[in-house]
Amino acid sequence: METLKTRFRIEGMDCAACAAKIDRAARTAPGVRDVNVSATAGTMLLDHDDTADLDRIAERVGRLGYKVAGIAPAGGAEAARPHALDACHDHDHDHGHDHDHGHEAEHAHDHEAGGHRHDGAGKRPTPDSEASLAGLHGHDHGPSDGPWWATPKARLTFVCGLALGAAFLLGHFVPSVERWAFIAAMAVGLIPIARRSFAAARIGMPFTIETLMTIAAVGAVFIDASEEAAAVVFLFLVGELLEGVAAGRARASIRALATLVPKTALLERDGRTTEIPAEQLEVGSTILVRPGDRVPADGTILSGDTAIDESPVTGESVPRRKGVDDPVFAGTINQDAAIRVSVTAAAQDNTIARIIRLVEEAQESKAPTERFIDSFSRYYTPAVMAVAALIAVVPPLVAGAGWGEWVYKGLAVLLIGCPCALVISTPAAIAASLSAGARRGMLMKGGAVLESLGRITRVAFDKTGTLTAGKPVVTDVVGVGRSEDEALRLAAALEVGSSHPLALAILGEARKRNIDPVSAENARALGGEGVVGAVDGVELFLGSPQAAARRAGLPDGLEAGIAALNDAGKTVSVLIAGDAVAGLVAMRDEPRADAADGIRALNELGIGSVMLTGDNRRTAAAIAAGLGMEPRAELLPQDKQRIVGEMRAAGERVAKVGDGINDAPALAAADVGIAMGGGTDVALETADAAVLNGRVGDVAGMVLLSRATMANIRQNITIALGLKAVFLVTTVLGITGLWPAILADTGATVLVTANAMRLLAWKGPN
Repeated sequence: METLKTRFRIEGMDCAACAAKIDRAARTAPGVRDVNVSATAGTMLLDHDDTADLDRIAERVGRLGYKVAGIAPAGGAEAARPHALDACHDHDHDHGHDHDHGHEAEHAHDHEAGGHRHDGAGKRPTPDSEASLAGLHGHDHGPSDGPWWATPKARLTFVCGLALGAAFLLGHFVPSVERWAFIAAMAVGLIPIARRSFAAARIGMPFTIETLMTIAAVGAVFIDASEEAAAVVFLFLVGELLEGVAAGRARASIRALATLVPKTALLERDGRTTEIPAEQLEVGSTILVRPGDRVPADGTILSGDTAIDESPVTGESVPRRKGVDDPVFAGTINQDAAIRVSVTAAAQDNTIARIIRLVEEAQESKAPTERFIDSFSRYYTPAVMAVAALIAVVPPLVAGAGWGEWVYKGLAVLLIGCPCALVISTPAAIAASLSAGARRGMLMKGGAVLESLGRITRVAFDKTGTLTAGKPVVTDVVGVGRSEDEALRLAAALEVGSSHPLALAILGEARKRNIDPVSAENARALGGEGVVGAVDGVELFLGSPQAAARRAGLPDGLEAGIAALNDAGKTVSVLIAGDAVAGLVAMRDEPRADAADGIRALNELGIGSVMLTGDNRRTAAAIAAGLGMEPRAELLPQDKQRIVGEMRAAGERVAKVGDGINDAPALAAADVGIAMGGGTDVALETADAAVLNGRVGDVAGMVLLSRATMANIRQNITIALGLKAVFLVTTVLGITGLWPAILADTGATVLVTANAMRLLAWKGPN
């Protein structure tokens, strides 16, 4: 039976305990195959068959006190998209300078089955039904976009605080009603908490934080500690509110990217410009982007030349020059001149929308540490209740101690044992890291990937398009019997109108030197040799040294010069005018500006690097020597896969980095596959991680972010368990009671969350 995927947007979910209850409620529903819940993203992704009743699932979640704000089928704006493990290839150039070859790339796309049914099972909840699901409870935020103080959760906390203050004043002036006043104040906050406790117990989760709170508060009343019970409930709500504020901040940090895309666009149609909502733009539409405007959609420049600030997408602070046929991305800023752009992606599929979606999906994917903590907490909470019960009853029964004193201590231990701080320690740090990385153009698809990056010991790079820019440039022009500029002018004349990478390199160099070549007459390509044509009545040939030698022979000493250029990894084309050699043009795909620094940064982290390329050994050795890394050349895709497998078998943890197009076997064989790209579908949708801005140094940045995240998680776990251990001892010794116990739990949760949020300010390597 076909598997469908549906994403729910859940309001009021702000901790891992919330996520666990929602997971359980949905997972036990008929027709549900798998559930992924992210408290940090505020989403629930269901894998289900067509028998699943989505309305019923929404109702079950609603009974826990959460609001189902909407449902999106796979393929929609909120849809989850699986990623194919494609990989990268080397754009190896034909040294014979054949202009008849094309460049092919295969894109693997996995599509999810989606869509809502219309037979009741799977239909969208109505607004009325959504409203009915928003019960008052300790975690309810109400609308996620509003200020925190206007949420139902905040209102409940304020009302409970006012009731506590009123009870204190009433007890002061009318002592006879003090106990009942504090019980009433406690009930204001405890009733919603108890309702959630009972709802969770009904779905098979009796050991929740709400259960611990309910037992502790009610127990305190019975041992005549109603004032403390009311204070404990209020402090619990305050802690939950602070936790919700922090979780909302983490959630908003990535979704704030959506505000970067302008609401309107200038659509060109029949020679006229009309302002329309940006979300209505269709693929193929032509739009006008004026200087200073944000680009409203992904597209390709049809006309105009300008500088584009891409920092909102890639984190790259230096604007990039863009001209005809160059891609532009939604949310980036046009700086210099007006450009006309052909739209290539609808609003729900533009770069910003994909980044948001991918990060949210990543937050739904649990890291190994998070899965361990979740599993541990399932046994931890019942164990805490058992220990608390033993503390309450064993000393009175065995040693004749006072029941009131030890029941009080047992209740305090219940509060100390609340697992919130421990459970939130990992997902909060991972969510903050994923958001910080995304804002710098580093996408990591889940906590497992983030953890793995920190343990990498070897990085295997593709060459072309990864370590190099992927476009050859002219490095040397040698005139033979004429000037360099004259030789370049004649060579460029043969290349006018060609789209071959080497031809574009020659034309680009001519533009740099302010040479305006005329188009050669009768220009045509000769397969495997080069191109021929005529300028000013002189027959010209530009092609490989071997073909040139057959046509005119090479002067003494010229072969040695060509060999030296080849040894430097350069492709040499020989220009013949008439029947004599007129010059040489050498070209090479040069390393990216930061490639050497990026490799050096990895070395400083104790991580080795190796170049895996299909290019010839001479070119690979020349590029690798300049970067200070080991080259492995003339490799087929299966060779790269084999080498990655051998490194892993030798105990290395390997990351494979490429431009995200071919090399699927090598990426699949690596521990982590990283796509290098500029915000394209391939860079975003393939591999385990993506470097959007093409900086080689960002690979080391990902490793640093991973290590910072794992250090943060270790700090959080130490804070959570350390505070509990200290207060457990002081409680048993009678030094602290209920108030410090709940402060220990609330304080630990707030400290852990605040510590995790520090990662939002991570700026990356200098």
